[in-house]
Amino acid sequence: MAATINQIAEAAGVSTATVDRVLNNRPGVNPATVERVRAVMASLGAGAPVRGRPRTTPNYRFGFVLPAARRGFFDMIDRMVAQAAGDFRHQHITEITHRLPNADGADFALELAKMTDLDGIALLAPDVPQVKLAINELVRAGVHVVTLFSDVPGSLRETFVGADNRAAGRTAGLLLGRELPRGEPGRCVLLSPPTRFAAEIDRRIGFAQVLEERFPGASLLELPDMPEAEDQAYAFAREFLDPKRTGGRVHALYNIGPGSHGVGRAIQELGYDSSLGFVVHDLLEMHRTLLVANTVTYVLQQDVHYAVMTAAKVLRLLCEDVRGALAVSNPSIEIITAENLA
Repeated sequence: MAATINQIAEAAGVSTATVDRVLNNRPGVNPATVERVRAVMASLGAGAPVRGRPRTTPNYRFGFVLPAARRGFFDMIDRMVAQAAGDFRHQHITEITHRLPNADGADFALELAKMTDLDGIALLAPDVPQVKLAINELVRAGVHVVTLFSDVPGSLRETFVGADNRAAGRTAGLLLGRELPRGEPGRCVLLSPPTRFAAEIDRRIGFAQVLEERFPGASLLELPDMPEAEDQAYAFAREFLDPKRTGGRVHALYNIGPGSHGVGRAIQELGYDSSLGFVVHDLLEMHRTLLVANTVTYVLQQDVHYAVMTAAKVLRLLCEDVRGALAVSNPSIEIITAENLA
């Protein structure tokens, strides 16, 4: 009996996608892996392996790889993947969620590089050289990789799925720029963690671009060292948003990352009310509460469920070598207020 692709993959210690690439002489597999697969085929006496997916029912193993940090948005994605498990089963997809340590990019990359047994990976990772190298090695080993919500440009990932974060930052700049006073300098503050995520860096760039281009009278204060934990974010904002530190009361506030609840507490204690324009990202339950309380003015949101399902769809089409697999539409930015909150 001819060996199946699954038997060859298991014996060679590679993914079924890698075996398929070797069988069809497609690029993307390093020479050493090609030789190992061919040697296993010869040892199994495999001439023409049984085509199609090798399992009893066709199935793909996809990993959703996220940072381990307990940040609200990452947890939201984790829950969304879990809730989509039924949909994935109908599509013959087995999803596995991995939460990797991200305090050190090298540790994240080390764990990521071990995932050669997967057919595809949807990845949200810090944009650091070690992660780029890990992605490149996975792709060369035959694992399809797409980045999700935050890109890793310059790597061999096959596409990015998520909203345009530069455009999101520009949207925040436009919304807040229009709330600045006329006839006097408008003080605008940008809060962000010391980030290594491309999404947050792009938001910062887009925000500053719009203020410079369209609101030249605005005075921008960037505070890029805000802690991610809510209590620490509160203490940071309580200190650095004090009018004595900002040269007067601020008129607009943009937080590109976590910590909005702590910031909300701080600005209330500093005497700010709903006249302060305040923009945050992602419709977390905490942000719903802040919207209703008129502490936050706008939440910029993208369709997380759509992005998760699109990433899985792209990975499956890539595994099946479908022409046009990368032709997908990314989610747009929605502007949520207390008035259109669903």
